[in-house]
Amino acid sequence: MQAKKAIDGPIERRAPEIGQRYERAERALAERWPGLRGILPFLGPAFIASVAYIDPGNYATNIAAGSTYGYRLLWVVLAANLMAILVQALSAKLGIATGRDLPELIRDRYGAAAGWFMWVQGELVVIFTDLAEFLGGAIGIHLLTGRSMVESAVFGTILSFLLLELQRRGVRPLEAAITGLVMVVTFSFVVEMFLSGVEPAPLMRGLLVPTFPDAEAVFLAAGILGATAMPHAIYLHSALTKRRVTARTPEEKKRLYRLELLDLWIAMGIAGVINMSMLIVAATLFHGQGMVVEEIDDAARLLGQFLGPAATLLFAVGLLASGLSSSSVGILAGDIIMQGFIRFRIPIYVRRIVSTIPPLAIILSGMSPTTALLVSQIVLSFGIGLALVPLVLLTRDRRVMGELANRPLTNLLAYAVTAVVLALNGYLLFSTFRGMAV
Repeated sequence: MQAKKAIDGPIERRAPEIGQRYERAERALAERWPGLRGILPFLGPAFIASVAYIDPGNYATNIAAGSTYGYRLLWVVLAANLMAILVQALSAKLGIATGRDLPELIRDRYGAAAGWFMWVQGELVVIFTDLAEFLGGAIGIHLLTGRSMVESAVFGTILSFLLLELQRRGVRPLEAAITGLVMVVTFSFVVEMFLSGVEPAPLMRGLLVPTFPDAEAVFLAAGILGATAMPHAIYLHSALTKRRVTARTPEEKKRLYRLELLDLWIAMGIAGVINMSMLIVAATLFHGQGMVVEEIDDAARLLGQFLGPAATLLFAVGLLASGLSSSSVGILAGDIIMQGFIRFRIPIYVRRIVSTIPPLAIILSGMSPTTALLVSQIVLSFGIGLALVPLVLLTRDRRVMGELANRPLTNLLAYAVTAVVLALNGYLLFSTFRGMAV
């Protein structure tokens, strides 16, 4: 069996030296039980998509929730992660079943005019996503080096271009780099969680007993969800799976989807641990001292006071890794959105340059990075429904999905998740604009 030929586009490019990996993957797909070694070639797409769920926007919301309410909103992080697993599973399944990505299918179903509208809102989603991620990376460099935010932003731009070079070399090198960065973030927060001295009994209550202490807690819960359900990740995951491995029969497609679910549970499980660790650290250290922490740099400084300089270092390294990996994924998603909705591409270096302009302008203006992160979450709240609703409608359609169409229970869960996501994001928008009007 020969490895598939490269197809134009950043997702499908494959360096010649990794062709054998795809050949092994296709051989493993034909086997009922491929074994551990046979499973390894299928791991990767979910790790790229999962980066969207641990970006700097999550830092801001999780730290604010933990410092304000202790462990009591930990269940929200768990629920948001489970919802995200379902959403990303639908996106991955769409790519496997159709060999096409969500933007392409939306354009085909709803027409070119709808495609142009969706492209405009999709680009806004990517720009504001990248705003949060770029700012997070710059804050990480600032904390590590003590340089000004402007100098840190410039250095962050250089690092992001180095990651783009990996993207040009193919999806596998990018997967490896992003997986490594995710492991850095995981190590940073898991270590800090154990150093902080967790209280097991309140933690388990917060994880398993749903509660909203007051109206502000609902707003923070909506923020946690808004920082978790990311529109660009929904578009991207279908592109990552659409032609990564060839599944020729319905049985092979089902088997491929089950292997992708394994990849998804591992990657999103790690993302969930990271997000819960953020909230747990803030709850243990800050809430216990009666401190409400809303600024990311304040959190880093206080970690140093409570746990020593190494804690600040770990926090900064994790934030930098989060910002860099998330920004790279945002650029990749932007490319997919443009190709799918309007069938046009621009060089990724041009996209990278354009995407740095808004965060650099914010840094030069002196605006609080945390305020900018909040604004980015408001824009993302508008975009989530426009990605989620078509995804659910397409994956339930047997004419589109064939035998991988959603089962009735999956449809019911998808409707429920969509309703909850839209309701909470609507509440987030209403509360934010009402606060601005006061």
